[in-house]
Amino acid sequence: MSRRSGYPSARSGDTTMIATRRALLGGFSVLPLAGAFPALAADERDSRAAAALDAQFAQHAPPAMASAAVGRDGLIWSGARGVRRAGSDEPATLDQLWHLGSNGKAMTAVLYARLVEQGRARWGATLPELFPGVAIDPALRAVTIDDLLCHRSGLSDRDLLTREVMMAGHADTRSTRDQRVDFAAMVLGQTPTGTRGTFAYGNGNYILAGAAVERLADRSWEETIQAEVFDPLGMTSVGHGAPKGDNPWGHRSVGDQLIPVDPAGVADNPPFLGPAGRIHMTVADYGRFLRLYLTEGAGLLRPETMARLMTPPEGAPPAYGYGWGVQPGPRLGHDGSNTLWHVTARVLPARGVAVLSVANHHGRGQPANHAMVEALAALYAPA
Repeated sequence: MSRRSGYPSARSGDTTMIATRRALLGGFSVLPLAGAFPALAADERDSRAAAALDAQFAQHAPPAMASAAVGRDGLIWSGARGVRRAGSDEPATLDQLWHLGSNGKAMTAVLYARLVEQGRARWGATLPELFPGVAIDPALRAVTIDDLLCHRSGLSDRDLLTREVMMAGHADTRSTRDQRVDFAAMVLGQTPTGTRGTFAYGNGNYILAGAAVERLADRSWEETIQAEVFDPLGMTSVGHGAPKGDNPWGHRSVGDQLIPVDPAGVADNPPFLGPAGRIHMTVADYGRFLRLYLTEGAGLLRPETMARLMTPPEGAPPAYGYGWGVQPGPRLGHDGSNTLWHVTARVLPARGVAVLSVANHHGRGQPANHAMVEALAALYAPA
């Protein structure tokens, strides 16, 4: 199974169009694994992983990319290639920050699960329960938190995240929590154009889920996910939006030229889209999050909760649940992009291995990341 939303390109200099379209991006896919290598000594396996990274970086030529394999006990192997910005000689490194795009959706789902285990939320909660006192269109009253987290609510980004909404989001200086209150009121007050139970990938689902978390926790999604997920897992590098400082920048294409996009400008989605994917972190910290799925919750969540988070709802394909595309095994996969970056992650819980790759250009990074995670899975998670 492979499915992701489209990735339209923007005209040269049209940063507003990039920002507007970016809300519609992000997707998931689970690729067939390449044939596994025979059992190798650790040094030989790591050497082959480094060679695979060299090959994909050379073939696809993103400005920079970083890749890793993660086991139940932590990082097994990692490597980085390239430069922070095209045209510079400043190297990209593993301790720098990388944008994860829609791969942050699984983190929002884990946050809601954490609130369920604490007794502050429940699975199956309907929108009227999650947003008491808010006017809700009759067609949305049966929609549940699970529908949102599995993209089966009937909501459509095309209707919700319009150019006007995105531009207003970039200009809004209020708190993200206040912005999400208004977004939720807008969404809940209009009739959805889709059908509940039918899969339709959309960032609006996760923004609404984030707004629900804020009501349940009585503080912002950013504060809540830091306290309930990132801090307990020891993820100290997490931030929101395009990473600033001495870190790789995202890039857009103008013909064959790669243009670095200054994070001080419009280099990411508007802040209110945080629960749908504006998170950045180091490769090692992303590995700490992926370990949840290899260790039955790593002490943060109960095994039965993790099983739920890896089980898609019944119904017509594709099989997607709680931030992941799912294939039997289970095998989990997701891709993320804000059009300037691209990340790919695959998780094989039964084999105790997760693999990931991220690049600071979408168009060149996507094929490089896909090939890289296949190579890493074959090396570190042989059948």
